[in-house]
Amino acid sequence: MFTKTTYSEDLTANYTMLSKQLDALLTGETNAIANFSNASALLNQFFDQINWVGFYLMEDGELVLGPFQGLPACVRIPVGRGVCGTAAQKLETIIVPDVHAFPGHIACDAASQSEIVVPIVKDGVLVGVLDIDSPIKERFSEQDATGLEQFVQVLVKHI
Repeated sequence: MFTKTTYSEDLTANYTMLSKQLDALLTGETNAIANFSNASALLNQFFDQINWVGFYLMEDGELVLGPFQGLPACVRIPVGRGVCGTAAQKLETIIVPDVHAFPGHIACDAASQSEIVVPIVKDGVLVGVLDIDSPIKERFSEQDATGLEQFVQVLVKHI
């Protein structure tokens, strides 16, 4: 039985613990969809003040909705379009403090105000992106970006 972890106020320590939890959770499982599913559930349990967390996976040159926690979402996102497509194209983490100020933002959920997207790269190939939305502006920081990039590196070991 997986129980909710009580995290400290030290965000860096929390991300380290989160990555260790992910590694333990995914060790021994080889199914990528199961691992993406558990990763999205773990992140949903970890974060407060978010309204969507999940993955878009590369398929035939575009991002396709993968495992997630939240309301129904856009199914396909072209590379280079919106926050997810831009992060995929640039292969870099993007923090958007106010999604309404991001040119070409794709509004899947009108409640979303800020977003962070982390590319997932394995062996030099883009696998997809981790996408997290929040109903409040300026929800995500550089510290979140660093922690989530660490989380994604652990995930990559298990997909």
